[in-house]
Amino acid sequence: MKLSAAVAVILCAFTAPASAQQPHDHAAMARVADASVPQEMGQSAFAAIQEIVRMLQADVMTDWSRVNIDALRAHLVDMDNVVLHADVSTTVAGSVVTFDVSGEGAVRESIRRMIFAQAATAHGDAAWTYTARQTDRGASLAIETRDGASAAKLKALGYFGLVSQGPHHQVHHMMIARGQPPH
Repeated sequence: MKLSAAVAVILCAFTAPASAQQPHDHAAMARVADASVPQEMGQSAFAAIQEIVRMLQADVMTDWSRVNIDALRAHLVDMDNVVLHADVSTTVAGSVVTFDVSGEGAVRESIRRMIFAQAATAHGDAAWTYTARQTDRGASLAIETRDGASAAKLKALGYFGLVSQGPHHQVHHMMIARGQPPH
């Protein structure tokens, strides 16, 4: 028993460096799906890009001359800047809820792109009217509601809860990656 364990250790010692120098067999790695292999990609932007690249590769209709993964990455950077680094203050005045989103440098520019895109798409409840304006430190998004319950819901959701609603971001990301107008 001790001899076979020693042989196994010796074999591992001699074979590990050789196998470490071989290129990775990504297809073989993808087939392994058990509890010993992590499933999380390690970073959400990377995971989003990986998922979309996998979908584009599986779609025989993908027009590779239009695909723009760099544009998707830039959008994901904007999302990261806004979600993780922006400051938001909320005010409610009657039926209008205003989110003032602010930051410095690259964060400020990301805020402006995100807020104006959101106001342009107005993907919220049909009873809401979106208005965006640029501020010195970012942008504000004012949403006029038709009833008090909607205003209460918006205040409770906050800016980040508002933008997280629905599956529109996934479609938006695929459109960006495909080189299509996203808004």
